[in-house]
Amino acid sequence: MKKVLLEMEDQKNSYEQKAKESLQKVLEEKMSAEQQLQSTQRSLALAEQKCEEWRSQYEALKEDWRKLGTQHRELESQLHVLQSKLQGADSRDLQMNQALQLLENEHQELQAKIELLQGDRDSSDTQHLQEAIWPVALDADDNDCYSTGSAPGQQ
Repeated sequence: MKKVLLEMEDQKNSYEQKAKESLQKVLEEKMSAEQQLQSTQRSLALAEQKCEEWRSQYEALKEDWRKLGTQHRELESQLHVLQSKLQGADSRDLQMNQALQLLENEHQELQAKIELLQGDRDSSDTQHLQEAIWPVALDADDNDCYSTGSAPGQQ
């Protein structure tokens, strides 16, 4: 019986030892799991922080995009207005150039008429002058060169 008691004592010690080892192993696993949990929680906190930063940047970019869209539409509208004005100015420029061309043509025609009239006036004035002088020349000289009825210098 003593032997049985000793064997039982050994088994008890063996179980206690195995229980201690198992408990130690469970405690180590628990500590490892807690460390992993803390590490994961830190990673999660960093990820949430990054997520919030990205969300904030996204919202800022979205607002910038909205403003740029508004500016783009306003600039397009201004461009259309300016293109319209430019077309009007081009049309007026074309009309003005045509009017200028007509005025230049009219000016050239009038200038040619003026030159023609001045030429006619000069020859008419010369003829009137000759007619006015010829009878006076006859009275003064009584030369035969004037008796032919031709003007002086036309013999």
